[in-house]
Amino acid sequence: MVVQSSVQVGIVGKPNVGKSTFFAAATMIDVKIAPYPFTTIEPNVGIGYVRIPCVCRDLGVKDNPRNSVCIDGNRFIPVELIDVAGLVPGAWQGRGLGNQFLDHLRRAPVLIHVVDMAGATDEEGRLTKPGSHDPLIDIEFLSNEVTMWMVQMLTKDWDKLVRLVEYAKKPLLEVLYERFSGLGITQAQISDSLGKLGLDKKPLSRWGEDDIKGFVSMLRELSKPMVIAANKMDIPEAEDNYKRVVKEVGGKYRIIPTSADYELALRRAAKANLIKYVPGDDDFEIISQNLTRAQRDALEKIRDFMHKWGGTGVIKALNTAVFDVLGMIAIYPVADERRYTDTEGNVLPDVVLLPRDATVLDLARVIHSEIAERAVTGIDAVSGRRLGVNSKLWHRAVIKIFISRA
Repeated sequence: MVVQSSVQVGIVGKPNVGKSTFFAAATMIDVKIAPYPFTTIEPNVGIGYVRIPCVCRDLGVKDNPRNSVCIDGNRFIPVELIDVAGLVPGAWQGRGLGNQFLDHLRRAPVLIHVVDMAGATDEEGRLTKPGSHDPLIDIEFLSNEVTMWMVQMLTKDWDKLVRLVEYAKKPLLEVLYERFSGLGITQAQISDSLGKLGLDKKPLSRWGEDDIKGFVSMLRELSKPMVIAANKMDIPEAEDNYKRVVKEVGGKYRIIPTSADYELALRRAAKANLIKYVPGDDDFEIISQNLTRAQRDALEKIRDFMHKWGGTGVIKALNTAVFDVLGMIAIYPVADERRYTDTEGNVLPDVVLLPRDATVLDLARVIHSEIAERAVTGIDAVSGRRLGVNSKLWHRAVIKIFISRA
């Protein structure tokens, strides 16, 4: 049995900012890439990978992964990427391709907003002179689009909502949780947003437009946080914009300098056996003797960029979204705690992503419901320490779960 876990990451942005290129580079799935708005009509869904140092080197073993990939001691763990069609101002009202595409983000607990940091596309995604558009406008517009989409969901049948709370006496938290069902929003996130704004004590019938938008905006930040992929950093005009954006909104968003074009070029070159490249590295090795001068010059240009910015930024953006923003941890479940194997003898075969407060019992539930029902204890395979079923796990832990025989 291969153990799978599923984390979704939404890839969003206006048209023609390099979103589909980012998606293609992260997944190496061929998608339409063209320099005009609305290239993506239906959402592309594919598997990208986050990267961690694999425990195989720490343990001195040769692993044979099944649900993930190990390259040079780096474990690449699959996550589901949802590349949504480009959003334009007013999409929540049906402009462009309409708010149906916002619906595709329902399952994603974190969003990567791909921004044209070179300012080479206008508000609608049309090509323009680099440096002529302010990327700060794009960052705020997209945040507002998602917020207004959620406002629209909340205020539909508003009078009915008020009656449920104030006349039928249903708890406000319960009513709001039901209204946002399907968005992956937790009661804790709703409660936190209400409490911080003092709206938990204000009758729903007295909420004004500012109260509604303020509540939804805070809820969006908690339930659909955004990482900014500052894309097209290979264009000269991007650097000054990037510095200004970091200064203006760096405290609100995590901003990763990125060149999706360069990452895609490297992955294609590696696939063609022209170079050796481990995604996420800040360098690569040329292994082909048959490169043209133009190819070598292009690769050296990419290398200079990688040395300056610490890589192309694609893997870093994914890692930031999954580990830093969502706070996920990677766990290796094993059946044999001495050999670090599953029941078939595969060494460190699986790695799963769990929330940072996950317990041994949570890991058991991911493996199989029957194992969760019969779990009695766990063991840290590295130290041999026994763990209760409610013991919290930690990043890169190797865990065996013992089950009752009854």
